[in-house]
Amino acid sequence: MAVSLQPIKRGLAAIALLGLALPALAQTTVSDAWVRASVPHQPSTGAFMTLTASTDSKLVGVASPVAKTVQVHEMTMNGDVMGMKEVKAVELPAGKPVSLDPNGYHVMLMGLTQQVKEGEKVPLTLTIEDAKGTKETVEVQAEVRPLNAEAGGGHDHMHMNH
Repeated sequence: MAVSLQPIKRGLAAIALLGLALPALAQTTVSDAWVRASVPHQPSTGAFMTLTASTDSKLVGVASPVAKTVQVHEMTMNGDVMGMKEVKAVELPAGKPVSLDPNGYHVMLMGLTQQVKEGEKVPLTLTIEDAKGTKETVEVQAEVRPLNAEAGGGHDHMHMNH
């Protein structure tokens, strides 16, 4: 008895094509996103959050309509001297929460287009790239907290030279 494999081949091809249409399963969650309030005419402020990626990924960019320039910075200590530098990416190991806080990596919103007031929400668009080079964007509404808000410790960007 002859059995045609054609319907099976067509079915497998359809399943393969369907797989291509499914969205990538890589996903990054953002928790506890907040921005430090600013005073009138203050040129910059910081944004902080915790990122957890489902696969090995990296944060490669951040944008916000409230700032002309948005950069990811790293705060460092060399002896008792605090330093600050821009980083091009922050590694996000699979399943491990990575904190962006006042004492390490953080987002700098520079060239503020308006005062950022306590109680408002600041839109942030994060660009995450997975190990295969696939990029995803994550939209975040970060709450604005008081000027003196800290995530344990902290430093004052108002008097820093960026």
